[in-house]
Amino acid sequence: MGLSVVAFSSCLDTEPLGDVVTSDQKSTAVEQNPERLSAAVSAITSNFYQYSAIWSEDDNQQNDFGYPAIMMILDSRGTDMVCHNVGYNWFRQALSYTDNRSTSADTREIWSTLYNQIYTCNAVTATVDSATTDATLQYDLGQALAVRAFDYFTLAQLYQKTYSQVDPASVSGVPIITEKNSNDVATAGCPRGTLKQTYDQILSDLDRAIDALDKSESNGVARPDKRYVSSAVAHGLRARVYLVMNKWSEAEKDADYAIQNGGATPKSVAEASVPSFNSMSENDWLWGIKTSETDRAVTTGICNFPSMMGSLSYGYVSGTGGVVSKRINLKLYDKISATDARKNWFLNGNGVGATLTAEQQNYATSNGLLPYTQVKYAPYKGSVGTSTNSSDIPLMRVEEMYLIKAEAQAMAGDPAAGAATLTSFVRTYRDPEFTLSATSAADVQKAVYLQRRIELWGEGFSYLDNLRLNTGIDRRGGGYDTNDVFNIPAGDPILLFQIPESEYEYNKQITSAEQNTPGSVPTAVPDE
Repeated sequence: MGLSVVAFSSCLDTEPLGDVVTSDQKSTAVEQNPERLSAAVSAITSNFYQYSAIWSEDDNQQNDFGYPAIMMILDSRGTDMVCHNVGYNWFRQALSYTDNRSTSADTREIWSTLYNQIYTCNAVTATVDSATTDATLQYDLGQALAVRAFDYFTLAQLYQKTYSQVDPASVSGVPIITEKNSNDVATAGCPRGTLKQTYDQILSDLDRAIDALDKSESNGVARPDKRYVSSAVAHGLRARVYLVMNKWSEAEKDADYAIQNGGATPKSVAEASVPSFNSMSENDWLWGIKTSETDRAVTTGICNFPSMMGSLSYGYVSGTGGVVSKRINLKLYDKISATDARKNWFLNGNGVGATLTAEQQNYATSNGLLPYTQVKYAPYKGSVGTSTNSSDIPLMRVEEMYLIKAEAQAMAGDPAAGAATLTSFVRTYRDPEFTLSATSAADVQKAVYLQRRIELWGEGFSYLDNLRLNTGIDRRGGGYDTNDVFNIPAGDPILLFQIPESEYEYNKQITSAEQNTPGSVPTAVPDE
């Protein structure tokens, strides 16, 4: 895509079919040949998981593998994914909060990955007439709009405080680049929109995506697999956005739509008791990243999500004798009931997994996996010790929608309904002996938050929940290395990322004066 141009977003080019014909001519050409857009739509999904998309392979940035790397950056910043701060841990800067400066690799990874994908989405939205009645083109347009909203939503949460905690009309969001202004942006740059403008764009894109996908689906156009967005997935994305905005009734409605229309069902207690989360064929996945054995991130062997997260495949975790095992916060582990299937997602204090097969347990033991290491993610095709790290990666599961629905019901003024939704979900699918005493909206929300920490562990949500709920970061007693035991107050500037230095160097409408305050690297506190 001309990475040297697009990596910093200010020079994004949304001309998908060349620059010698007009936009109207392009739209006409695509209307006559809708299949011309298929490669561009496939590229949108491919952009989620590419190795060396930001740096060249010679730069040896082994955590440059797209959105799954962003998931690990965010989880490493939080309170629930514990790992030693050593050289083999490619996410150690996130762990120690030395990664948010304008010159840091992590902020460049996040910014460039998401804006590169926005570039690809704009290539589609610039080409398809929004008023098209062609069902295939409506489907293509829906893909681009939904993913662009996902990208802007992620950026908005990491480069500005949460929507409900500020006056969104008076604080900066991120540069909003679409098919409408991309030509001007390429030469003149693009200012930071307000946070309100950013969320207005996100919701507009999702509203349009849902409309386009509803029309295409009603005319028989179905996604070929779960790497693509369906109307139910777009509703799920909008439920996430409304949750952050504290638009509770809207969040409940969209989450319920995704539950009822997504064709997914939660894992049963039995299914959730053993390692999985490696294939989008699993019944609870709504949306995911599909990988191939020939993908460059896979053929690297170790520069991918299963290598750096997984415990039962070959890679950084097993290859280093468990030194960089990804482990659960000890306090969180202790809050999981012994009758909860999810307790089995982690080795116990003796390094034993209660439901692991003999082969899996032997692999964990022989490779020195530390107590409380995750075994949630199964290896590719269930092959223990495989070096073919081609597992699919979840982006949305239906379980999340139940949790959004429960929280939204409670916070919208019906805590009894929220408590009932939460209780029914956990008892049916995770812990038959689960009980809930919460009766107030605030207490139900806290109960849902605990369930989100458990259910969505390692899927890139925990840190975003820290920001959304304004909890701060308290790692005391969690099992972290002494130097990484922090108690960061809510609202501390260190919790947000600075815009990459190269962006305001090349973008004429963003100056260093508009840069986010970096904050101070936190000081370790006693591990109480």
